Amino acid sequence: MQNLKAGDRLFFSGTIYTARDQAHKRLVEAIKKGQRLPIDLKGAVIYYCGPTQTPKGKIIGSCGPTTSARMDEFTPILMKAGLRGMIGKGNRSPEAIRAIKKYGGVYFLIYAGCGALLAKYVKKAKPVAYKDLGPEAIYKLEVKDFPLIVGIDVKGGNIYDKK
Repeated sequence: MQNLKAGDRLFFSGTIYTARDQAHKRLVEAIKKGQRLPIDLKGAVIYYCGPTQTPKGKIIGSCGPTTSARMDEFTPILMKAGLRGMIGKGNRSPEAIRAIKKYGGVYFLIYAGCGALLAKYVKKAKPVAYKDLGPEAIYKLEVKDFPLIVGIDVKGGNIYDKK
């Protein structure tokens, strides 16, 4: 991630976790209480996504991004706990950008409005935590050639600042 620059495009293959507002809230509460987390955040990438119901014969339902700014209040503590990558849509708050720089993370953008298409890049999907949250549960996804754009790089370079 150290060599990526804002605006770079890449195809990511590997493991990512989905998590939205409620899952973030629970993760942060667990950290504050000193509890063991249900996923290992060390070097992890979280996709701000709540997949729709999986159609019969498919791996996952539509899985497009949600607005990243809604997770900004949780970003510094999760990054301190080891989170290194985030995938979503839209710009981030100054506090989230400071955390990205401080902890050497990267914020990736993904194409909004293409949830059904993005599902085709998911090769495995399994709910792994907070299953009571339904589509907002944390899912472990194995993806291949997931199309990403570097929105904010490790040095704080921000695609939204480019003219």
